Amino acid sequence: MTDKILVLDFGGQYNQLIARRIREQQVYAEIKAYNKITVEEIIETGYKGVIFTGGPNSVYDSASPHYNPEILKAGIPLLGICYGAQLMAYMSDGEVKSAENSSEYGKTVVYAKNSKLFGNIPQQSVCWMSHTDFISKTPANFDIIAVTDKCPCAAMADEGRKLYAVQFHPEVTHTEYGRQLLHNFLFEICGCTASWKMDSFAESSVEHYKEKLKDKKVLMALSGGVDSSVAAFLLHRAIGHNLTCVFVDHGLLRKDEADLVEKTFKEKFDMNLIRVNAEERFLSSLKRITEPEQKRKIIGEEFIRVFEEESAKLGKIHVLAQGTIYPDVIESGLGSSAVIKSHHNVGGLPDIIAFDEIVEPLRDLFKDEVRRLGTQLGMPAELIWRQPFPGPGLAVRVIGEITREKLDILRIADEIFRQEIDATEYRKIASQYFAVLTDMHSVGVKGDDRTYGYVMALRSVSTDDFMTAEWTKLPSELLEKVSSRITNEIPQVARVVYDITSKPPATVEWE
Repeated sequence: MTDKILVLDFGGQYNQLIARRIREQQVYAEIKAYNKITVEEIIETGYKGVIFTGGPNSVYDSASPHYNPEILKAGIPLLGICYGAQLMAYMSDGEVKSAENSSEYGKTVVYAKNSKLFGNIPQQSVCWMSHTDFISKTPANFDIIAVTDKCPCAAMADEGRKLYAVQFHPEVTHTEYGRQLLHNFLFEICGCTASWKMDSFAESSVEHYKEKLKDKKVLMALSGGVDSSVAAFLLHRAIGHNLTCVFVDHGLLRKDEADLVEKTFKEKFDMNLIRVNAEERFLSSLKRITEPEQKRKIIGEEFIRVFEEESAKLGKIHVLAQGTIYPDVIESGLGSSAVIKSHHNVGGLPDIIAFDEIVEPLRDLFKDEVRRLGTQLGMPAELIWRQPFPGPGLAVRVIGEITREKLDILRIADEIFRQEIDATEYRKIASQYFAVLTDMHSVGVKGDDRTYGYVMALRSVSTDDFMTAEWTKLPSELLEKVSSRITNEIPQVARVVYDITSKPPATVEWE
């Protein structure tokens, strides 16, 4: 049986990275909201260890998230991070106070003492701090095992009960020995075995859904993007032709994409595929809509209604399947995190749907894990490494009201940008690149005439998980070529700009 670590989510911004860092060390990590699992369920599940995540609250505020102190007596190794560290102290009758003038943000030197948690880590190293509160008095039986110049308790431990807490964030790359610290917790303290690999996940998932969906008819929401494609392959492997893929051509796809999706899945892989031509329906529903969240909600509503209609034609369909991945869940605020934007296949679903259940086989995976899963399932590389594409399609790349003319303009610009990057080595560096049609116009000159056309924005990011991302440092010569082609080949565009904002503070998409 694969060892599992529970990441107990208290609403921090780095929570998903904790799970990633654990999985990178071939130990399976599950994320549960603090109010969605009891101590009894944790014990019954047999987790090898539990991690309390960070969070934006103060533990001494009665309205902040707390947890049952019995977890400290359960005999399960615990690691508290930032808010989680303060919570552990608070639960053990320690004291937590506002740091006032001694709060720390960013890179900080930490001085560690000898302990299992800091094994093979230098006595002095750099960590990443982000806190306004601090542990002012450690609980009984806890020893301070690290300090900083400002923080009197940067880490504490009750080694007899295997309870550990760190004020800093070991999961972020800025913490110099963060991975080693997590390694120590997983293997030296929890006694985990590095046995979780994507091939075993693929096999177990196929077997799981073969049993779970036995004799059930499943309708798959297929967009043709990486996530829904991998989900479709996994379910097709599990239940064969009991899976029917519905591909909605909503008129918001990239150039020639609808035809490519139909040909690939229907002809090449012999899947049950229904193509629904619904461009007019979606554009009519989106007419005069400019607010991004409203666009997403409308698209989510229309998607489900199309699926219900197709389901009615096919007879009784028990299950709706979707290619939801973990970043979608986080950004839609379905855990403890705040809503960043609704995804049509998560937070954008209407309250009432005509299916018995929804299945999301990739819900706990990150983008790079989804691609590795696709490889294990034997999917063609050209499908696995396709450019990610948002569920709402070009609707979130046309700023302001959506019209057919704007979509046609954007498709050409997007194709030009992708063509030029694909012709260079930067296709291996950039994780996602696309064009955005802004709602701004700008004065320009073409020939001897004054023009007044759209401002087109270009966006390229590099990332391994899409939870954080850096803007890609494309060479000026490449950007100049793309700009020249767009302004020359698309008369309606007067100006091209390049987005150099990372995530955070921005998101990858503009809307």
